[in-house]
Amino acid sequence: MREKILKAIEKNSRIDLKELAIMLGEDEIKVVNEIAAMEAEGIICGYHTLIDWDKTDIEKVSALIEVRVTPQRGQGFDSIAERIYKYPEVNSVYLISGGYDLLVSLEGKTLKEVSKFVSDKLSTLDTVLSTATHFILKKYKDHGSILDKKIVDERLKMTP
Repeated sequence: MREKILKAIEKNSRIDLKELAIMLGEDEIKVVNEIAAMEAEGIICGYHTLIDWDKTDIEKVSALIEVRVTPQRGQGFDSIAERIYKYPEVNSVYLISGGYDLLVSLEGKTLKEVSKFVSDKLSTLDTVLSTATHFILKKYKDHGSILDKKIVDERLKMTP
């Protein structure tokens, strides 16, 4: 039941719990208790709203920064990842495979602000060897949701 609950709320965290219980064929109290247990265990870490910022008049720049670091003795990448994710500009930090060690997702108001964060805060950390910044120019799909949906005119065409 846990996997089914998690998959359902991952797609729609605002789903009505009564509706979810019906979909799963379970008692609503059982579903509510299972969700509460998963929250207490740290399996469910939070609930988020996906916003298409391009459709607002709010200026926001998103970037992905690849970071190559020197792992710390006895701590590996955990201590440097923690230093990085504590910055309020940082949305996500991932340990990745490949030519870089960490992938950092962050947001700022301008390209200059994001670049300044990378040069003044991230690149100056003693264990950071190099970085590569990639600015996100357009999001097509995010967290499983298509943001660039084409509007299809389904009206019948009239001919004279």
